[in-house]
Amino acid sequence: MTVSYELYLVRHGVAEERGDAWPDDTKRPLTDEGMSRMRKATRGLAELGVSFDVILTSPLVRARQTAEILAAGLQPSPAVVTVDALAPGGAYAALVTELGKQARRTRLALVGHEPGIGEMAARLIGSRHPIEFKKGAVCRIDLDELPPNGPGDLRWLLPPKILRSLRR
Repeated sequence: MTVSYELYLVRHGVAEERGDAWPDDTKRPLTDEGMSRMRKATRGLAELGVSFDVILTSPLVRARQTAEILAAGLQPSPAVVTVDALAPGGAYAALVTELGKQARRTRLALVGHEPGIGEMAARLIGSRHPIEFKKGAVCRIDLDELPPNGPGDLRWLLPPKILRSLRR
């Protein structure tokens, strides 16, 4: 398959626990440790030579923070665009439409949540079984076209511990 597009799916980093401190789940931020781990994982991505033309992110605070950490740690620093379709419960069809709008770019990152990000990865590679993403995990799926019109190739899925171990 001739690689035309590299799609990177990212689960947000470790966030504050749900509960009384965060009654509105959309505002729940990353923990300090979650931010630190995400910075280290981003350095691991940089070590692999990963870069993005754009980062599409869920509007929830923890996902936006993850996207901003990625953008700050990679060169050149990509734009971060909020996409409602990446929020929990977002429709796959709406996400495909958003991907179609990005067809001029060849390296896209999508920052989202479980179980949606794992379900999306499975659909993009033609699997009926969701792929499990740990918090801060990243996978790369190569696609022939955007919006996708058939299954892509899963190139790799790296848990955050591995990404952190790759950093300089």
